[in-house]
Amino acid sequence: MTEEKNETKKTPKYAQLFDLPFGVDEYSTGEKRFSRAPAYVIVGVVSGICKVLWRYKTYDREKLDALVEKSGVVVISNHTSYLDVVFMYLSMFRHHWPRFIARDTLFESNALLAWIFAHIGAVPIKRDSADRTAVKRAAKQLKNGEVVSIMPEGTRRGKGNVEPHVHGGAALIARMGKAPILPLAVRNVDKIKRKGERVRFPKVTIVYGDPVYLEQFDFLPKDDRLDGCVWYALRECFALFNDCEPDEVDMVALFPEDKDFTETFAEHALEPVQAKES
Repeated sequence: MTEEKNETKKTPKYAQLFDLPFGVDEYSTGEKRFSRAPAYVIVGVVSGICKVLWRYKTYDREKLDALVEKSGVVVISNHTSYLDVVFMYLSMFRHHWPRFIARDTLFESNALLAWIFAHIGAVPIKRDSADRTAVKRAAKQLKNGEVVSIMPEGTRRGKGNVEPHVHGGAALIARMGKAPILPLAVRNVDKIKRKGERVRFPKVTIVYGDPVYLEQFDFLPKDDRLDGCVWYALRECFALFNDCEPDEVDMVALFPEDKDFTETFAEHALEPVQAKES
């Protein structure tokens, strides 16, 4: 009994929010969403600051709107800065309430930040491990019509000692949650703060791409489908980021240690797919 009490004390109250609805009013199980009041205040203030400093603008969000009408959606992006997560969120703000999958250490470093992350819909995941709890939680959110946002590279590019990789977890979550993947890119965010330089104020744009469906990759060997799907979707993100065609993106240079699918998709080109009818 004492051990149970101690364990209860160690679990912060905000942790219950990870399993409650946020982007929808309630789940099919009858669970009601938690209050968005803190998120309105927090994100509203951040939105105002970013609007003044970086004059951000969102393009093609109607692609997300069309998907949300029919199912949950996994929104992914390449990862160059902490700020690209901020602008991803702002691109959906007031229209949709995304559940960001964030590494668990962000919830452990500072109690106030952890409280803020939880109240704007973020949920933790253990990096570099098979976090079944996080995967099942995200799949449940998708099945109930929520927007789940993931950075499949697993870390910021060019920051720290961890190299970015193509992680198939985003596709696994999409498959379990019966949801499409929607590529997105935040342009110019990498110019805001470069190592050794002062903060800059370029105009930031957020661009949505075309949805990717898991069944488009049925031609791949079973063991390659998840990674192949995420590889393809990430290439779309980098194409949006660089404002170029997908086949102009050098994925080998970006992910030298991961399997390269360039020739595979050159031989088996996928046609862009619009939001499917339910």
